[in-house]
Amino acid sequence: MLSAENIKGQLHTRWAACNLVYKEETGSTNDDAALLAKEGAPHGTLVVVDRQSAGRGTRGRVWETQEGSNVAMSLIVRPDATPDKLSMMTLIMGLSVAQGIEDVILDNEDILDFPQIKWPNDVIIAGKKICGILTELHMNNDNTVSDVVIGVGINVNMTVFPDDIKGIAGSIYSQTGYKVDRSAVVAAVMKRFEDNYDTYMKSFDLSLLKDEYEERLINKDKTVKILDPAGEYEATAKGITIGGALIIEKEDGSISEINAGEVSVRGLYGYV
Repeated sequence: MLSAENIKGQLHTRWAACNLVYKEETGSTNDDAALLAKEGAPHGTLVVVDRQSAGRGTRGRVWETQEGSNVAMSLIVRPDATPDKLSMMTLIMGLSVAQGIEDVILDNEDILDFPQIKWPNDVIIAGKKICGILTELHMNNDNTVSDVVIGVGINVNMTVFPDDIKGIAGSIYSQTGYKVDRSAVVAAVMKRFEDNYDTYMKSFDLSLLKDEYEERLINKDKTVKILDPAGEYEATAKGITIGGALIIEKEDGSISEINAGEVSVRGLYGYV
């Protein structure tokens, strides 16, 4: 059961989600968190909702969260870093979601498919996307960073998907056959994010998290299709830089880096 009491009872963090705001329903947890941040909510404040009706996905897409089956949450962090270092927050959360879900389902010996990552931050189980992440940066008037709000939508026990996404979307339950406690998922992801965030803060890059991330990178050493506005082309995904860019090897053998937000990556024969 998803509830503030249940989340707190399973939470083992020093700061992540220690200030917890739980709601039965809201429009957007990112909007709620942004307002709380503006009002001075502390680093690590987490907004969690059972049903979200107007959540935002990437590229203006809508991300609705069904009551009783999924997780929608937004975390406020206040990193002492320059804006150019903060795009990595999205990759760090993607890694944390994959690790946290794995922690929750690890004891079930019947599960064969564990979470992977489709660069930069889509969490995949058995070929289907089960998580979306939207990170929003808020600046002070003096051009310093005020806060970062990281919105996370996880399909947990969902079984029916809208027609427009059912070809690529899944849930932990649909992809593993294992129903999980949503509060446990929240607590596990927050623990992993806290650890990964603290590691990031040592170097303000992904140098200490790169190996963990690449172990889960679903397209590593595989041919992918790069959807560039200037023209599509194929390349081999080789891994990521410490700044979070995807390293690719083109057909002529040249090595390039591509950045999230500029292009999209797809598997050669489908979404992954």
